[in-house]
Amino acid sequence: MVQDLSDGNNCNSRTTNDFMNFDAWRVMRMMAEVTESFDEMNYIDKMLVSVFGSARTKPESPAYQAAYQVGKRLVQAGYGVITGGGPGIMEAASKGAFESGGLSIGLNIKLPHEQTPNPYQTLSLDFRYFFVRKLTFLKYSTAVIVFPGGFGTMDEFGEVLTMVQTAKINLIPIILVGEEFWSGFAKWVEFKLLKEDMIDPKDLNIFKVVPDGDAAVDYLIECHRYGKRGTEIKR
Repeated sequence: MVQDLSDGNNCNSRTTNDFMNFDAWRVMRMMAEVTESFDEMNYIDKMLVSVFGSARTKPESPAYQAAYQVGKRLVQAGYGVITGGGPGIMEAASKGAFESGGLSIGLNIKLPHEQTPNPYQTLSLDFRYFFVRKLTFLKYSTAVIVFPGGFGTMDEFGEVLTMVQTAKINLIPIILVGEEFWSGFAKWVEFKLLKEDMIDPKDLNIFKVVPDGDAAVDYLIECHRYGKRGTEIKR
C-alpha cells in the first residue's frame, strides 16, 4: 500500500491511492465501451465501407452531393456504410445508404459541444473515447473512402495509414476523393516524406487519389474484383 504523505489539514489534497483508483475506473469504462461496440458490430454479416469527411460540409455543396451518391452506390454494390454519425459528409453518405434501403451505421462521438446524430442511421453507437471509435472503424471496415475534411478527418485517415504501414492491419483500399483537395497532400508525401527518407517508396501505394465519388466506387469495386477482406490479420 502506498503511504499517504499528503497534508491532513489540506482539504484539497489528493492521495496517490485516490488517483490510482480514479484511473482504474476509467480503464474499466474504456473496456466496457470496446466490449459494447464489438458486441453490437459482431452480428453484422455485410462487408462495410467507412466514409470519412468534414462535419462542416453544407448540403448544397458538390462534396455533400458526391458523398450522398457514394452512399447510394455502395449499397447498390452490396456494401454497408459506416460514418461518424454526424452532419456534413457523414450525413450525406449515411443518407445515401439509408434512402437506398441499405445498412447505415453511425459511430457517434460525445463532444463538449454536443454532436447531433444525423437521422439516417440504421444502427447508432455512442462513444466517449476517440480511440475506441477509431478502433471500431478499423476493425469492421473492408475499405475507407475519405472526402475533404479537417483535423478530425486527418486524424482518422492518418490512423489508417499508420496501421497499414506498420502491418498492424491488412492493406485495404484507401481512397481519397477530390484531386484538387488531395493532390497537394500526395505531392507533399512524395516530394518531402519520401525524398527525406521518412517513408519507403512502397508506402506511396497505400492510398489512391481519385477525381470524384463515382471514380472512388469504381476503383473500390475493381480492387474487390477477385475477393474482399477486412483489416484483421489472422495470426
